[in-house]
Amino acid sequence: MTRLYGGVMPVGRYAPSPTGTLHVGNLRTALVAWLWSRHDGSGFRMRFEDHDRHQAATEHERAQLRDLAALGLDWDEPVTRTSDRWARYDAVLDELIERDLTFPCWCSRRDIREAAAAPHAPVEGYPGTCRDLDGTGRAERAATARVEAPSLRLRGGGEPVDFVDAVVGPVSGTVDDIVLRRGDGLPSYNLTVSVDEIDEGIEIVVRADDLVPVTPAQIRIIQLLDGMRPTYAHVPLAVAPGTGRRLAKRDGAVTLAELEAVGWTAEGVRTELARSLGLCGLDEVPTPADLVASFDPTRLVRRPWIYDLDERTPW
Repeated sequence: MTRLYGGVMPVGRYAPSPTGTLHVGNLRTALVAWLWSRHDGSGFRMRFEDHDRHQAATEHERAQLRDLAALGLDWDEPVTRTSDRWARYDAVLDELIERDLTFPCWCSRRDIREAAAAPHAPVEGYPGTCRDLDGTGRAERAATARVEAPSLRLRGGGEPVDFVDAVVGPVSGTVDDIVLRRGDGLPSYNLTVSVDEIDEGIEIVVRADDLVPVTPAQIRIIQLLDGMRPTYAHVPLAVAPGTGRRLAKRDGAVTLAELEAVGWTAEGVRTELARSLGLCGLDEVPTPADLVASFDPTRLVRRPWIYDLDERTPW
């Protein structure tokens, strides 16, 4: 189910965290990402964002790839992993430090909560405690801090970032002094994903719309590194019936294996996902090739999908 990646086509990607089995909400987003790339002959990359050193595992990667392949999705080699690129992220951080675009921060989460609760404090975000410290101030913070080692923050300073999302529409945000490297030495998600988009030549990022709020920060990092800003397309989530909360594995039969165990076929699941997205009618059972040929991003449903497959007759 793989195709060789030549490195010359504009590409999209799907980048799950390999901490467990994908549920149908994840698979639904993956289907859109794949169709968005493949419908015009573009490349499609798989990237495992394995920041979680305790739960990420190669068996989860294999299971996720099996489920994607069962739905008819393919991808271009090589499959990449965040954990294989620590040296690259360190080099980028060294560059940003050299350009005086960062500062060390000794604030714990408790410190930030307490600062936010103080009179006249900003409503949210980092309060700037360590941003402008001189050498003496940094030494004092290091001596009295609750944390063992400082994090590294971007000098964001409320920089405005606007973009037009291909699904959500116009988005306006500001970039706080976000963490680029955690106190344990690991680069942050916002840093790694931004560097990966640049290095892999990603031109379309399709993902769930709960990530809209972090997108301005990622765009800012890409700008600072002179990278190409991708087009972003944030797809509404699959949500649990009754509660409207984000779909999770506690919400019944939600993985492909669980649905297959009660009689669903991969074809049936793929078709229902396509229907939930507005990409085919109730009387259609399209193949992956059919979906690629007919895909039109303007037809995508712009509201959350209320999940109900585990309450319906499988097929």
